[in-house]
Amino acid sequence: MKDDVSAYIEKTKPWQAQVCTRLREMMHRTIPGVEEAFQYGKPHFLRDGRPSAVIHVARDKVSFMVFDAVGVEVVPGLLRQLGNGERKAVDIREGDEVDYDLLADILRRTSGAR
Repeated sequence: MKDDVSAYIEKTKPWQAQVCTRLREMMHRTIPGVEEAFQYGKPHFLRDGRPSAVIHVARDKVSFMVFDAVGVEVVPGLLRQLGNGERKAVDIREGDEVDYDLLADILRRTSGAR
């Protein structure tokens, strides 16, 4: 549902749209054949029908969450654990320097992409 994902991104603040677009491009570069879906009101990115990542925009941040992340260590101040550690998330705020290469590496590890 690429159009729904695009519409979601277009409704955000300009800095958030820029971050979301970079995350979206990074996911397509990192996971060959990644599929986009609009589920639960948010853009989800699927590999082989399973969720790999989701983008969520809130008032003052963009959250990027990866699934199947039990083996990925928490990075204080950057990567936080959700629930039992199966999911990890990064919160990006306006003006933050974003290490997209690091996020791509985390996504590669959690999605099984090579």
